[in-house]
Amino acid sequence: MAFTNVLLISQVAGYVVASILSLCIIVPMSLHQDEFKGHCLLFSTGVWQETDGQLVVSWGSQIYCNYTIFVGLILLITSLVQIYRLSMLMYHGEDSSFLSAFVDVVSSIFLATVTLIAATFITLGFMTWCQCMSKRFPSCDLAAGNDIDKNDGINTSGFYIELGVAQFGAWSSLSIWVGLSVFAVLKLLKYHQLENMKVSMFRERQRLIEGAGISQPYEIN
Repeated sequence: MAFTNVLLISQVAGYVVASILSLCIIVPMSLHQDEFKGHCLLFSTGVWQETDGQLVVSWGSQIYCNYTIFVGLILLITSLVQIYRLSMLMYHGEDSSFLSAFVDVVSSIFLATVTLIAATFITLGFMTWCQCMSKRFPSCDLAAGNDIDKNDGINTSGFYIELGVAQFGAWSSLSIWVGLSVFAVLKLLKYHQLENMKVSMFRERQRLIEGAGISQPYEIN
């Protein structure tokens, strides 16, 4: 199988995995916001009351959760578009152009960067919340399902699993998009080498033609 076909198949497989992992970000983060009545636990802290054992929460910015969900949606849409585009190219036995390969490089690096930011938000923000939970519970997972904030009416039954899945999805997505960036760069380098080869062959052909013209003897009438 040609190197180009291997790259193309690898890209399609990478985008399929990326689309699945993007759902691991979107679904649990959306469920979390619904169960927490629109609040975002990322970077949220609070003070435990001695009287009733309830937590007076200082909620973190909604931007953190909204950003991670938005990134997940962008990853999902981009992956589905790329799967369709590359599948059509494979079906017709074609390959992407130099321009589209360059766009793939830029977009893959950009998406890897925003995914890194989202993964960092989830990890550090979840750690901040768990540090608050550990002030009352032996571990963060044991806080799940407990009635810790009656005033806000939040449902804590699934936050540990949901944020754990979202964290896994974000960091796994990062590794996939780094891999897709590498594939895109390899394809771009292949096009660059082919272009250099065409230029070299053209110059060599011109040199041979010019050399043949100079060495050709003049006919005497």
